[in-house]
Amino acid sequence: MKRFKKTKKGKMKRSQAFSGHLKVKKSSKKKRNLRKSVVLGKGDTRRIKRLVS
Repeated sequence: MKRFKKTKKGKMKRSQAFSGHLKVKKSSKKKRNLRKSVVLGKGDTRRIKRLVS
C-alpha cells in the first residue's frame, strides 16, 4: 500500500497534504511538521479499511 499504513493497534496512518511543492514560502517549522504522519479519523479509517481488504 502506498498511501496508508496500519499501526500495531489497527489504526490507519497517512502522510500529510500541502508538502509537495511551493516550499519557499513555507516556514521551516511548517515543513518539518508536514513530514510527520498522522492518524486517520474514525470515519475515514472505516472506509479505507473496507477498500484495502
